[in-house]
Amino acid sequence: MTLLTTWPESGPETTVRRTSDPAEIAAALAPLGVRYEQWPVRPDVPFDADSETVFAAYGPEIDRLNAQEGFSTVDVLGLHPSDDPGFPAKAKAAREKFLQEHTHDDDDEIRFFVSGSGIFYLHVNGEVHAVLCEKGDLLGVPRGTTHWFDMGTAPSFTAIRFFHEEDGWIGTFTGDGIAGRFPDFDTITAGYRA
Repeated sequence: MTLLTTWPESGPETTVRRTSDPAEIAAALAPLGVRYEQWPVRPDVPFDADSETVFAAYGPEIDRLNAQEGFSTVDVLGLHPSDDPGFPAKAKAAREKFLQEHTHDDDDEIRFFVSGSGIFYLHVNGEVHAVLCEKGDLLGVPRGTTHWFDMGTAPSFTAIRFFHEEDGWIGTFTGDGIAGRFPDFDTITAGYRA
């Protein structure tokens, strides 16, 4: 289930907002320019589905969003635990990169979660908004918005990524260590799902 938690940027000692109601989440994020939608979940799509399966299952939704936005690239990214001995190092490197606060100067960051989950932390107007996205959630972070993403220490998700620019994901890192002051994916999901 999706969860939005908002704190002052000074730290998580005080919670400004905590809700799992999709309408409240959308209403809270809209003034920030953040797109939040829920798409139908396709139960016949495996959690580790390949691109072809994902595109076939979500074609109408992808086409609708592409008609509105005119993306140059739409792809599928999956990161799931495997027997590959290199997986832990790969997952750790990916997590460390995205855990650093950054912006995107030339593109929005739009993701739809086909399976699994991740948390986008939006640092806007003196607050940090942690948006736990799960299967069926689409989140669009506007270009120029400071944010970071946490997939946890044992990442498992498949997401559709939408890009206006052909270069794909290009982050401009702020150098701020703010991400280290807030509860991470593992902490939030452990408390939420307990």
